[in-house]
Amino acid sequence: MSWAPAGWVGVGESDGRWFSLLCCVVLSVIGVAPCGIAAMQPLTVSAGFEGASVASVEIDQTARSIGFMPGGDPARGWPCWWYFRVDGVTPGETLTLRLRASPATVATPGAALYRPLDPKWAMPARATCSSDGRTWGHTGRGARDGEWMVYTVRSTGASLHVAWGPPYTPSQAMAFLREISRPLPWAEVTTLCHSREGRAVPVLRVSEGEPGRRQRFGVWVQARQHAWESGSTWVAHGFVEWLLGGGEDARWLRRHAEIFVVPIMDIDNTARGHGGKDAQPHDHNRDWSDRPHWNETAAAQRKIQTLIEEGRMDVFLDLHNPAPGEPTFFFALHSDHVAAPVIALRNRFIELSYLHISRAIPVLPMSREPRFIGAANNPRWRTFSNHWVSLNGNPQTVSLCLETAWDGPSGTSEGYRAVGSNLAAAVREYLGERLRSASVPFSKP
Repeated sequence: MSWAPAGWVGVGESDGRWFSLLCCVVLSVIGVAPCGIAAMQPLTVSAGFEGASVASVEIDQTARSIGFMPGGDPARGWPCWWYFRVDGVTPGETLTLRLRASPATVATPGAALYRPLDPKWAMPARATCSSDGRTWGHTGRGARDGEWMVYTVRSTGASLHVAWGPPYTPSQAMAFLREISRPLPWAEVTTLCHSREGRAVPVLRVSEGEPGRRQRFGVWVQARQHAWESGSTWVAHGFVEWLLGGGEDARWLRRHAEIFVVPIMDIDNTARGHGGKDAQPHDHNRDWSDRPHWNETAAAQRKIQTLIEEGRMDVFLDLHNPAPGEPTFFFALHSDHVAAPVIALRNRFIELSYLHISRAIPVLPMSREPRFIGAANNPRWRTFSNHWVSLNGNPQTVSLCLETAWDGPSGTSEGYRAVGSNLAAAVREYLGERLRSASVPFSKP
């Protein structure tokens, strides 16, 4: 027998079900959750935490849609980075994210006018998302709708973290280095310096076994001179994981080299969610002069200068992310400014890196052809970090900038870590060849 309220006549089972459903809908609208159905909570957006950045948030509670722009002070770098948390999400529901570029004007090197940043820098093909703020994945491919890039994402929890790319904060870097090095007496985490805003800049030093310092190769790896390039720190993360792992090749490298890794150079802008690139008065990668503005640059120069004075600045690697759509590739100082023997060493290192990184899983597209910067194509060419090291280094110094592709399905924390581990393997193979080869006299350019 079907149930019907008093006064209703001729209500069958089908009609009763429709009535029950109507009651559920009405009660849900007024905030009551009948029939086991949870009422939707209002969506809210939070960005009051380390590394977060968002602006012009507009929430459509009915459509479950969030419109936003990248945040960040354009005086502190390109306004392309965005990272925030959405609360009030019903587990299993699908949200729509509507991103438009910041209208803030930025200085373009060599240009007389300030103009808005090209939207492509802020609009990855896929947004990065996480239900817990620790494990990151991708949304589906976004779709352009006029000035908007539209992503849809299905949440598995009551909160959803979304970002331009997988975030990596200063606190996370410090915690990772301390945790992974804690049981290893030959791995030491110290402070490179304190930033202009007083933040400690961590550096990992690795040197295993008995050989004296001066008998070891010198290797310096640094990341994140541009704060928005979060993938570069994940590459450094993968480098460290391989280096401190149990493999024989990793052990060989630890016993034959002294390795330094700085996971975040532009630590203040990273912590505050600013872009960093072309920050005023100039960014960290235009600061490598005789009078650096940034504390991190000056401290790194002092450490590297010690390696140079000891004649063992062998490999310098500065980690970045390139323009959208670009493959992974190396930047190098133009060969006009480099001695022929060093060019041969550099080319061999690039060849080995390509062989290793191009085999990484997941696969990131990589070019085996480096790109060059020098006096002919950049007025500030001398103040790039890898150029400063090349110009001031030893006759055998290989100094390069690695740009790791980000705008694709493999631009994830796992993909970046795979690049880092394979880059470390390339360093080991390269230095192994150096050790086996006969000494070659070098002359500085």
